[in-house]
Amino acid sequence: MGTYLLKRIIGAFVVMWAIITITFMLMHAIPGGPFTEEKKLPPQIKATIEATYHLNDPVWVQYTDYMKHVVQFDLGPSYKYLGRSVNDIIGESFPVSAQLGLGALVFAVIGGVAAGIGSALKPNTWLDYIITFGSTLGISVPTFIIGALLVYWLGFVWPIFPVALWKGPAYMVLPILTLGAQPMAFIARLTRSTMLDVLQQEYIKTARAKGLSNWDIIMKHALGNAILPVLTYLGPLAAALLTGSFIVETIFAIPGLGKYFVTSIYNRDYTVILGVTIFYSALVVGFNLLVDLLYPLVDPRVTMEEEDAS
Repeated sequence: MGTYLLKRIIGAFVVMWAIITITFMLMHAIPGGPFTEEKKLPPQIKATIEATYHLNDPVWVQYTDYMKHVVQFDLGPSYKYLGRSVNDIIGESFPVSAQLGLGALVFAVIGGVAAGIGSALKPNTWLDYIITFGSTLGISVPTFIIGALLVYWLGFVWPIFPVALWKGPAYMVLPILTLGAQPMAFIARLTRSTMLDVLQQEYIKTARAKGLSNWDIIMKHALGNAILPVLTYLGPLAAALLTGSFIVETIFAIPGLGKYFVTSIYNRDYTVILGVTIFYSALVVGFNLLVDLLYPLVDPRVTMEEEDAS
């Protein structure tokens, strides 16, 4: 297990290096720069600004300097938000996106797993048809449509929740429902599919023959195996939700990380684009590594397979 973990950690660092390198090169391959605007700056002023940020250095020199700062967890200054570093921007906006993403993640996992189990236990019934139809609809409908419908019905027709800003628990409900709807629908379909397969296994039939209740069969025998594909999906899902969604943050005027990321693309703010990409990638790699470590806790056979393979 220790050797496997070490390999995964080394692989994570290699992946991060590749992501940083590719993103850096792509940023510098795009024509123009962060100070290329419709109203051109005087050549002397532009040269002074580029010299201040070392943008006039060769690309390999800029890359080497940037990697040195990244190793020290310094993501550099923003070119457009004067006086602010990328670390400051992430530190200010990520907690907001994390609150939104964590709420959406909990909603998606609990709602999706519960719906998937309920659908699998009652196949080809009205409950199964409703959940299947709802999950298909949830996957198919874009997030901005879901958000707009929730704002209209629960914000205006029945004014139950506030429709904008981020000032307290009541303001979180509609954004969390919007952001968590699609993942919940996907988890519900995934759980239903795997649970139906698990329920046909011989050890489940043996458990039923012994007179165990459905609750004991599901919680003690079936859920552990059925939840493994969901755990695999949770790695990238958690990273995606925790870093925020520009669409959801725009609809509900939430000052999260997604807003800065998309704005930085429009502004060609290289350091913000790179910083947020690195931060997001680190979350994806970290959560995937965490999922790998959780596998043996859910299903001890995974550890045995790893030991046998080694």
